[in-house]
Amino acid sequence: MIFIVFDLEATCWRGKPPKGANEIIEIGAFKINQYGETLSSFNSFVKPILSPILSGFCKDLTSIKQENIDRARDFKRVFRDFESWSFEQNDDVLLCSWGRMDQYLLQNDCILHKLEDDWLDNYIDIKYQYHNNRKILKHKGLMRTLNNEGIEFTGIEHRALSDAENLAKIFTKYIDEWIY
Repeated sequence: MIFIVFDLEATCWRGKPPKGANEIIEIGAFKINQYGETLSSFNSFVKPILSPILSGFCKDLTSIKQENIDRARDFKRVFRDFESWSFEQNDDVLLCSWGRMDQYLLQNDCILHKLEDDWLDNYIDIKYQYHNNRKILKHKGLMRTLNNEGIEFTGIEHRALSDAENLAKIFTKYIDEWIY
């Protein structure tokens, strides 16, 4: 079994999306084996098609610059690379993220770009399982959970690779507890 611990950043605004949808602008992931060892990482910016100009709110929140997005490849190409990377060592892959939003964003972008996404169903929500396993009723964010676990956040908050790296710390700490 190979675990793909991932995080996404998406277009965002203070209110509702002007085109009715958020689109992925960054994918960050770590590939982890059944022993909790990190095998490799994946990181790529993605150029959105519905709203290619980032809002000021989005740039401030994520620290992603417009030029990063302008130079990025489209979702189809990045998604195919992400899929190839995910399966390069094993056909038995499980996607893992902090909350279901990342899975939904991937599925929605696949629909938008007319891509097959069946493999995205092999998924677990680490946030839900973490809180359920500890009988914590009020779900907390990743940063607060790291603090409660005594794990130092490394990297840049609201950046896909950094958030995936920090989620991987929780994931590997409790690797034998996840139900899939």
